[in-house]
Amino acid sequence: MRRREGDGCPVWGVLQVVGDKWTLLIVRELAAAPRRTTELLTRLHPISSRTLMDRLRDMERDALIERRDLGGSPPHVEYVLTERGRLLTPLLDALRAAGEALDCNDCDDRLSRHESFCDYCPRAGRHGHAPAPPRRAPTDDSIVLL
Repeated sequence: MRRREGDGCPVWGVLQVVGDKWTLLIVRELAAAPRRTTELLTRLHPISSRTLMDRLRDMERDALIERRDLGGSPPHVEYVLTERGRLLTPLLDALRAAGEALDCNDCDDRLSRHESFCDYCPRAGRHGHAPAPPRRAPTDDSIVLL
């Protein structure tokens, strides 16, 4: 029997569930509090509504989130992380730590947006999020990672 790529590998498996950057950013937002679709669209700008809805459907299918229909007119729907979805929060902690260690936390024009929207980040808002150091211009001797 021929093995398929990634069979039996937990890293491969979680990457299939996580999918792309938007999934983890949605997890970040829902780790702080349940959110309505419009809140997610605002907080995750520039995500398109189509991409957001696709990711929410995928995440619901994978049992990472629960969609709660609270009724009303217009309909009031909010999304909340499930216990399975909460298992991804240590991954967010690791990514945050790696981003800080690699100096990837350049907020320049997004500083105020980060302070107001990244409730999950322990450095956000009232926790004294400091501005990122100024960007250094690359030199011939430096290595630039894209």
